[in-house]
Amino acid sequence: MIQFVSTRGDIVDGQNEVCFSEAILNPMANYGGLYAPTSLPMLPTDFASKFQDKSYKELAKYILNSFDIDIHEADIDTALNLYDNFDDPANPVPVVKIGEKLFACELYRGPTRAFKDMAIQPFGSILAALVQKTDQKQLILVATSGDTGPAALDSFKEKANIKVVCLYPHKGTSDVQRLQMTTQAGSNLKVIGINGTFDDAQTALKRLLECEDFKQKLDKTDTNLTAANSVNFGRIIFQIIYHIHSYIQLVKAKQISQGDKIDLCIPSGNFGNALGAYYAKKMGLPIDHILIASNQNNILTQFINDGIYDIRDRQIVKTTSPAMDILKSSNIERVIYDMFGSSRTKELMENLNTHKIFELTNDEKQKIQKVFKATYCDDNFAKKTMKTYYEDGYLMDPHTATCIKAVQQFQTDKTIVISSTAQWSKFAPTVLNAIQNDDIRYTDKESIDIISTITNETTTENISNLWRKEILHKDIIDPEDIDKHIIKFV
Repeated sequence: MIQFVSTRGDIVDGQNEVCFSEAILNPMANYGGLYAPTSLPMLPTDFASKFQDKSYKELAKYILNSFDIDIHEADIDTALNLYDNFDDPANPVPVVKIGEKLFACELYRGPTRAFKDMAIQPFGSILAALVQKTDQKQLILVATSGDTGPAALDSFKEKANIKVVCLYPHKGTSDVQRLQMTTQAGSNLKVIGINGTFDDAQTALKRLLECEDFKQKLDKTDTNLTAANSVNFGRIIFQIIYHIHSYIQLVKAKQISQGDKIDLCIPSGNFGNALGAYYAKKMGLPIDHILIASNQNNILTQFINDGIYDIRDRQIVKTTSPAMDILKSSNIERVIYDMFGSSRTKELMENLNTHKIFELTNDEKQKIQKVFKATYCDDNFAKKTMKTYYEDGYLMDPHTATCIKAVQQFQTDKTIVISSTAQWSKFAPTVLNAIQNDDIRYTDKESIDIISTITNETTTENISNLWRKEILHKDIIDPEDIDKHIIKFV
């Protein structure tokens, strides 16, 4: 059984190691670190031919079993059966050709139309099953830039012994994302807008996960504390699988041969999607480079290109790709731990927390650059890209559009798979501005209606009906008031 250990704590005679279930029930590890696996299973050399005629669920179960996680088989099966609720149960993650040697892995075919469903749907099921086997109640914290929140609320609503508090940046999401959260019914759900950014929400989440006083207050109600963000490895393990699936689909379609190297291109905010790709590469998936695309909040570009993570005097820039409006990308920590060890990780993360900057050595930077390449684009580039691809018959959202900058900048002879992370309907005004080449301030609803009319593209009834639903969660608070609001809810 693969064990998990803190990214900031040394292993001494096997101490501080925990199993998978413990890591997802209590996701913050020693010294404020995250849990990371002590080893990774390796893919068989013939994995593509072995799985090209098997279902996504069969591949997912194989990967989970290769980690030898301490979850009952029946609970794994129940979790993976949730993929049957995606657009096409036989192919919940289509890989679509959109250019010469360029493919889009469409990760948004689940109930909330964003890639977070791929991980949170099954992860939520497994976490709920674990909670039912204990006498404790569970409080699940969620900090979202717009997509994690709807996916988590959908996954955990009305689950016994579970309460969910979702924090989102007020005025920092699309209308669709906000309505998906604030109209979500469920007696066990609480959605709170905060006067701040996603970084503020995520900082509050991490602080509460480590706060002994907060935990003691929860203990009085016999409530344990965990998180549904990608700080929780339960999210990451499912984000490994679809990268492997993409490769298998390319082999099956005879676009590549088994063993050919490909590049993956990812629009990255909190780096969880990229981390899944990194782990897949380490497990033997033939990936040459992982291309990281950012928007004007280009901290990751600076980190990968210059080896410096510097958020001094930096403020979030609001862009048309808001899920990437992030300065502190949590999952960078797991990559640093894997490459440089816990002591170095602790040193760098403490520098970031204290001084808002850390710098890699030249050797460390070169090691990062052997795996990752990074660039960024502005909103205007994304707008032009969406229009170009629309005219060629493919409708994409603004986050996916940022990938095209990386594809163009890092041209190679390799096949590239981009992670298409959200359906156009989540950011319809931006998409409509792009395809009509205007700057008119459309509402989300009228944008969806217009795009559906002129393209024959449709979205789900769940999204179409959002404007008919009552807003149930109206709280907008300052970050310093989060603790008391949560305790009152619990």
